[in-house]
Amino acid sequence: MQFTKRSRTATTILLSLALFSAWEAYADHHKGHKSYTDPEKADEDFAYQGEYLGATSHEGEKKVLAVQIIALGNHKFRARGFTGGLPGAGWDGEQGEQIEGTLVDGFLTFASDHGTGVVRDGAMAVIDAEGNQIAVLKKVHRESPTLGMKPPEGAVVLFDGSGVENWVRHRKGGPAEMTEDGLLTQGSNSKQEFGDHTLHVEFRLPYMPTARGQARGNSGCYLQGRYEVQMLDSFGLEGLDNECGGLYSVSRPSVNMCFPPLSWQTYDIDFTAPRFDADGNKTSNARITVRHNGVVIHDDVEIPRGTPAGVAGEGPTRGVVHLQDHGNPVRYRNIWVVEKK
Repeated sequence: MQFTKRSRTATTILLSLALFSAWEAYADHHKGHKSYTDPEKADEDFAYQGEYLGATSHEGEKKVLAVQIIALGNHKFRARGFTGGLPGAGWDGEQGEQIEGTLVDGFLTFASDHGTGVVRDGAMAVIDAEGNQIAVLKKVHRESPTLGMKPPEGAVVLFDGSGVENWVRHRKGGPAEMTEDGLLTQGSNSKQEFGDHTLHVEFRLPYMPTARGQARGNSGCYLQGRYEVQMLDSFGLEGLDNECGGLYSVSRPSVNMCFPPLSWQTYDIDFTAPRFDADGNKTSNARITVRHNGVVIHDDVEIPRGTPAGVAGEGPTRGVVHLQDHGNPVRYRNIWVVEKK
């Protein structure tokens, strides 16, 4: 079929309308979800969200208990229980009970057939079905062991808070943007391109209590602009390939190491680029090892293809570090690369 000039014009208009409708749908999906980027300005619920850790004793045997509490907006919460410790720190791998809770007059209460948890002043009292208090879990604030790690000798420092001269704004062009307090904003591409390399990046997800799923603190770190390690507020969730730490559409993390929103988190990524022969045929896939907050969540995983929404297709050329803009105010700091020889 041949397209006339008129039919091509009509097609262009239809495509433009479709893209506009898609953008409106995207905007509606994000509409009404307030984003907090400063803990000091967050809502009342923020103080209750987080991780709680303690122990109980049964017949002389000590048992470590842990809970992650997620704020869902409007004084609604969800708690997820763990035994042995928190994910990446002693958890025995058994999926714990998930309970809905409500904040009333300063008391956050979770109730089930097995007992009740009451949170106030940074602690959760755990009460069994007979009404006996069996444990007190204190709120804890974990920190990645690689947070603030200094770049080794010979590293390429991409961002240290002093300026954005090593970055460009994705799609919009021009220099990338930096906040008044010296943080890099989402939607930035490194000017320099890389082959095999190790990347360190620190990121902070916004607090968006009423948002859900992919609308909740979404960004992504793309190696060579082609392979995404997802960034998303997935605190307390299962840990899927489209959640924080996931190799988007390829592989889920071995454990969900996402900290609560507005916590500084780290990715330490060891990346080996795919190989191509002289005719441009791929002879081996990319491989990746990812440490999220110091814990290995992908160990030498093969990536068979480029992941969705990258800024470049697979090929033999080097590529940029791309920090995705998905409409949410994700912030970054202390970004550096060590190139492999």
